[in-house]
Amino acid sequence: MPENPRRVVDLSHPIRAGLVTYPGLPAPVITPHMTHEGSRGTYAPGTEFAMDIVTMIGNTGTYLDSPYHRYSSGPDLAGLDLATLVGLRAEVFHLEDAWDPQNRGIGVDALADRDVRGAAVLLHTGWDRFFGTPAYAAGSPFLAADATSWLIEQGATLVGIDALNIDDTESGGERPAHTLLLGAGIHVVEHLTRLGHVPERGARFTAAPPAFEGFGTFPVRAFAEIGS
Repeated sequence: MPENPRRVVDLSHPIRAGLVTYPGLPAPVITPHMTHEGSRGTYAPGTEFAMDIVTMIGNTGTYLDSPYHRYSSGPDLAGLDLATLVGLRAEVFHLEDAWDPQNRGIGVDALADRDVRGAAVLLHTGWDRFFGTPAYAAGSPFLAADATSWLIEQGATLVGIDALNIDDTESGGERPAHTLLLGAGIHVVEHLTRLGHVPERGARFTAAPPAFEGFGTFPVRAFAEIGS
């Protein structure tokens, strides 16, 4: 057996009918197109299938924002380079006790001692423990302006957070982190979970959405690979 066997940590919330990800956005509706039982008259004996239809906003579960989400001229999901989504070096910042519940912003001081060039910067705040409950909607941590600018200057490839939003949704309609990160071509992944199971360094991160044309945001199966 290898000394460091490969381990995969699922960092995504499961999606189900009725799931409320972000307050005010519609929940997924799943309806059957074909059921196992109903398909029996179509196929040979013993052969049956299920096919389902989902009506769902792209901002559901754990999802990735492409530049098109913020900018009409930016690349949509189909226009993203897979090399910027798959097998990224992960720099995980365990910040459960490092952000101030009064200010809530994660500042540059929490990040500035690390090399993030070309990396997926993953912010572990612990807020995911409230996902799917009313408590998730208020008081969530977010990425402060100075940290946003620093990540761009340092050349991060992707920024992810296990909280309601990368921005402060309680300060009005401005979204500076989305504006600056997506404007710089840096992907944003929101509503991550289980980041506490990923070490600060040494893991590889993947979050690839389907190549959907004309779409800016869509759920991903985000995961970290640890070990050989």
